[in-house]
Amino acid sequence: MSTAQLQHRLEDYWSWLRDETELRAVENGSYVEITTPFLDRHNDYLQIYARRASDEAGWELTDDGYTLRDLEMSGCDFSTEKRSQLLTVTLQRLGVQKDGYALTVRASEDNFPQKKHDLVQAMLAVGDLFHTASATVIGLFLEEVEQWLDEHEIRYTESIKLPGASGYDHHFDFVIPGFRDVPERVLQAINRPDRSNVERLIMAWEDTRDARPRESEAIAILNDVEKSVPQGSLEALANYDIKAIRWTERDEHVEALAA
Repeated sequence: MSTAQLQHRLEDYWSWLRDETELRAVENGSYVEITTPFLDRHNDYLQIYARRASDEAGWELTDDGYTLRDLEMSGCDFSTEKRSQLLTVTLQRLGVQKDGYALTVRASEDNFPQKKHDLVQAMLAVGDLFHTASATVIGLFLEEVEQWLDEHEIRYTESIKLPGASGYDHHFDFVIPGFRDVPERVLQAINRPDRSNVERLIMAWEDTRDARPRESEAIAILNDVEKSVPQGSLEALANYDIKAIRWTERDEHVEALAA
């Protein structure tokens, strides 16, 4: 893919993001409701709320508790030590704080777009991590992927933020460093490989790939234990040269990842 082709795709993406975002004053004008084009697990548009910080030096952004309350109502228990720790780590990776049920970030005038991006990505990441984490589910998918990498002594660095050509940073779950003629591999665990989550990975990788200092490839590890991966998701990943590994077929890829 040429640089011009990539630039065109990115411009289309950012135009879509801008044109499909709606603003509305709420709470007598004290907050601005921002409706984004990103979909949650119910296929509803994600909404966040912005207001001037009390010191007027920046902005406070919040999901108003939607993400965690929605998961709790679906039977997800965050009181266990393991889940509480994973929630904390997930939010820390994206620079997002938890205030009661609310996910929040503080933004300056300069970094408002990045912080808004981080909050939306945190809402999506938390929803994806925990959407099947009822009392009957023993493990969480990201933990299972990490344990599998450890078991097979596949070296990696976890939780990496990589800068994109757009100026936005993007979070990826694991990076396996390159060596000699073996390229760097960027791994993303997708618990719910639906259209929305696959598109998020594609756009993040398209924005990131050409900014890497050496040859890199992206790999999506897809949870297909409870439900098969939609064919459309597999085709979309293939169209953007992102390798797909079904979780039920993971052991077929150990040798290649350990190289």
